[in-house]
Amino acid sequence: MEIQAAEITGNDVGDAPVLPMLLAQIPQDEESGSVTVDGAYNTRSCHNIIVKRGADAIIPPRQNAKPWRPTMPDARARNEAIRASECFGRAIWRRWSGYHRRSRVETKMHCIKLLGQRLTARDFDRQVTEFFVRIAILNQFTALGIPLTAAIQ
Repeated sequence: MEIQAAEITGNDVGDAPVLPMLLAQIPQDEESGSVTVDGAYNTRSCHNIIVKRGADAIIPPRQNAKPWRPTMPDARARNEAIRASECFGRAIWRRWSGYHRRSRVETKMHCIKLLGQRLTARDFDRQVTEFFVRIAILNQFTALGIPLTAAIQ
């Protein structure tokens, strides 16, 4: 799995406002079947931008979540997640929706941290550069480690 989008922000910026910038880094012609993110992205704006991108939003609803009006195009995925969580439980919803694949992203974040727990640069612009260099290195490692297989005739 290659890292296709990354953004570095200060402590004063939450997760949800960054999603449009992350999705903008992925080319429009590249098909995205789904966008899987954690509950911090469970906002109308995040659901809306994912729907505009033509992807399914896989976002766990809050425990006390109420369905949105079904007339809104971004409400379908969220309302289905709420209904499935209430009927079958959150664990089954996670398995059914593919939410468990998000753990691959967490594993990649762990790999980035293995390249160094802290950024050594002091200037923010240089920290951004250092972060993207680490991502490029990790993507190279990933490309080297993926075996090419072919069927034997």
